[in-house]
Amino acid sequence: MKTLPSTLTPEAIITDFHPVGSRSRELLLRHGERVGRKALEILDRAPWLAADREFVIASAMLHDVGIGQTHCPDLGCTGRLPYVCHGVAGRRILDELGLQRHALVCERHVGVGISAEQAQRQCAALPARDMLPLSLEERLICYADKFFSKTDNGRHEKTPAEIIAGLMRYDADGANRFLALQRLFSTAPDVPAASVDTITAPV
Repeated sequence: MKTLPSTLTPEAIITDFHPVGSRSRELLLRHGERVGRKALEILDRAPWLAADREFVIASAMLHDVGIGQTHCPDLGCTGRLPYVCHGVAGRRILDELGLQRHALVCERHVGVGISAEQAQRQCAALPARDMLPLSLEERLICYADKFFSKTDNGRHEKTPAEIIAGLMRYDADGANRFLALQRLFSTAPDVPAASVDTITAPV
């Protein structure tokens, strides 16, 4: 697997776009570390999954690098884009650095992935294409990320019930994708998964 050059560490990339001493830099470093630890814990409990752990750690650190281009004062970000666009912004940043795999993690982790239909419905600034996690590593970072909020500096690890309730504020699609990821990371392939009904959005 292609790894990051020794001079192009996740922390160095983050610092290029979020200067030392900035609120966003400190939040990104702490959040990335927590997401990375959570992702590795999930893999440790799921030995049947063969993920690229080095790539997982780097991607966990970089998945939110695009937040600086969004307008989110609570995170110290004074850009112009809506916050939901931070994945697309992060993809552009990492694509320009030649980190295409990492870039896709950026774009596909937002929400629990965003479908083309959701993108058109939710925000005109989003490209009208599917931005859903596909590879194992993309799905892993997307899933682990949902357990932590940057706004409380990651002090509280959410329960699955809290995550689902938060996703349902938008629509049932994200909640159902989260449940699918939960099954993927908790059930060995030769063990039948417990029956879990999908969630239906209220009419």
